[in-house]
Amino acid sequence: MTTTTGLSQVPLSIEPLNRKEFVSSQEVRWCPGCGDYAVLSAFQGLMPDLGVKRENTVIVSGIGCSSRFPYYLDTYGIHSIHGRAPSIATGIAMARPDLAVWVVTGDGDALSIGGNHLIHALRRNVNITIMLFNNRIYGLTKGQYSPTSESGKVTKSTPAGSLDYPFNPVALALGAEATFVARTIDSDRKHLTQVLRRAVSHRGASLVEIYQNCPIFNDGAYDGLKEAGSPRVIPLTDGEPIVFGANRELGIVRDSKSGSLEVATVATVDEAEILRHDSHNPDAAQAFALARMTDSQQLSLSPIGVFRDVERPVYDDAARSQVTMPDRANRIVKMQHLIEGSDTWTV
Repeated sequence: MTTTTGLSQVPLSIEPLNRKEFVSSQEVRWCPGCGDYAVLSAFQGLMPDLGVKRENTVIVSGIGCSSRFPYYLDTYGIHSIHGRAPSIATGIAMARPDLAVWVVTGDGDALSIGGNHLIHALRRNVNITIMLFNNRIYGLTKGQYSPTSESGKVTKSTPAGSLDYPFNPVALALGAEATFVARTIDSDRKHLTQVLRRAVSHRGASLVEIYQNCPIFNDGAYDGLKEAGSPRVIPLTDGEPIVFGANRELGIVRDSKSGSLEVATVATVDEAEILRHDSHNPDAAQAFALARMTDSQQLSLSPIGVFRDVERPVYDDAARSQVTMPDRANRIVKMQHLIEGSDTWTV
């Protein structure tokens, strides 16, 4: 038996699986209070529900606190090179369609040294699921500013305040034409699990940004967003009006003159003016506009949910089809001719 979604070529277990099967014998070594614990627990709880056997699961990580993830799961795993996890995962996905391939990375690992690898994996639409833990700081190397740290951030590497303008990971992924882009929060287990389930069910490259707290070097980075019913969180639900606030008194509308998205009081506008969310829209313009509503400096507002979920040919599927085309032998001969060339010369 196989799945019919993003894991369409991955065999499922006939026997029921349980969480304990995915828990390794390794001692979990993160700082007390780290958001990574919550993500790990949610992930271990999700895997049995997916029905994917341990031997058909591969987790590739780079370098950083989040990259210890593979040690704590009793699956195949690779603790790879700084920033290069998407490239290694690409090779695995192309060679082994029978595997569910995950990438676990952080804001420093993915968006600094690994930025080029990340955007091209998304652009190519490789069938991998990327979990990007964003704590807006370098945790493993003890508190330097990262590509998502706000301007003016005082750290060990920016004692006078960072001069950089931060990346918006969701906007970056949408700009790279990713077919599945989402954002969730480490402390909201139900939402985190729902988003990860949709991400792995998507055929193609999925990126999930996870707001994750670092209690040692950047504690409270997401204060105000993690409170129940926070007026700063804009929940995105397909087919539903984009409204938020303690009493759903605020909504997202489009300015008739500038075309930009704005926050309006629901009681003061016509119901038809309030935008409805559609992650399946082939045009990513509204998803990008929603992503840009995230104040990457102060995080005063932040849409949470699936921004985009569309279909496009998958890179590794296409590559395998080329290899198995009927005229493969003839194409190999032509390729060899191109490599050898026809021009010769004497030196």
